Amino acid sequence: MIYTTEFEILLTTPPGLEEWLLKEVQEAGFKRAVSMRGGVTIWGGWIDVWRANLTLRGVSKVLVRIGEFRAFHLAQLDKRARKFPWGDVLTKNLSIKAEVTTNKRNKIYHAGAAVERIERAISEEFGSKIAGSMSETDIVIKARIDSNNVLLSVDSSGEGLHKRGHKQAMGKAPMRETMAALFLRSCGYDGAEPVLDPMCGSGTFLIEAAEISRGLMAGRARKFAFEKLKSYDASAVQKIREEWETRESAQHFYGSDRNVNVIGFANANAERAGVADLCNFKPIPLTKVKRPDGPTGLVIVNPPYGARIGKKKDLFALYGAFGDLMRDQFKGWRVGLITSDTRLAEATKLPWLPLGVPIAHGGLKVNLFRTDAL
Repeated sequence: MIYTTEFEILLTTPPGLEEWLLKEVQEAGFKRAVSMRGGVTIWGGWIDVWRANLTLRGVSKVLVRIGEFRAFHLAQLDKRARKFPWGDVLTKNLSIKAEVTTNKRNKIYHAGAAVERIERAISEEFGSKIAGSMSETDIVIKARIDSNNVLLSVDSSGEGLHKRGHKQAMGKAPMRETMAALFLRSCGYDGAEPVLDPMCGSGTFLIEAAEISRGLMAGRARKFAFEKLKSYDASAVQKIREEWETRESAQHFYGSDRNVNVIGFANANAERAGVADLCNFKPIPLTKVKRPDGPTGLVIVNPPYGARIGKKKDLFALYGAFGDLMRDQFKGWRVGLITSDTRLAEATKLPWLPLGVPIAHGGLKVNLFRTDAL
């Protein structure tokens, strides 16, 4: 099969991380990469869709633009959705759901009514089953209504791409792997130095860093929705997997947490990810953490913010102790810290660089605070 037709592909990410996703996408050699709010657009064919899902670490979802039409009222939406060539994209006997985003500037502004029309059109004209819930869904069709244009995309990823396939246990308020990858990138991490996280939880930052260091394929251990689409070519996808090159790593990744249970989770997750030999997880409270022997590197931490875990007044002491530890023992290391509260970051008394834009995370707006080498 030859893939010559190119179309727009949207690579999504939480607002605030677009700059770093764009850098990853450009380095990976995708065509016509342009940053937009909530993601990066590229142009390519289905082979680019597969490669983006399999290999990009910072992408939340890969959405494929499959067509558009004008619609000024629900009857027109119904009629044109029925005429749309769904068979060019979908295979028979799939369960589908639709998601619609619109607003009152459009003639069609009731998203729920639009969802009902699109789902019913696909079901009655093409024969797909309307799924009862997202967990039962094979394929999600996304429609964005903009200036009365109905822009149709298919979600080629399925479950969010942060679900790498190896994190089965986690602590409270976990960091998503896709966000962790972009936070690491924004701290200048490229796999060639050690990383330490003294509040590591289930190990997301360190496992992601170790995978980057070893050059492992992000999506190697999971399934994708694109495998159920008409365009799927198993041999072409297998070729992408086989041509991917990993590398040896001499780096070490150090994680600690006062919670013994999450250290067990971190070790099990690292084992499943194939990086347990690079990672060292120990149940150690922050005040007992020691600088590891060897070269300097990056300390990155996602401590409690108070909005989600812990009492705010107790956290100032925790952040202060973290700052003391960094100044006392980690000269020459860089520091990255994620929090929703600037006052907590300031309690560390670390020399933070100017802030970037806030980042959407778990219903909050967080910032990445960074230092140069201490």
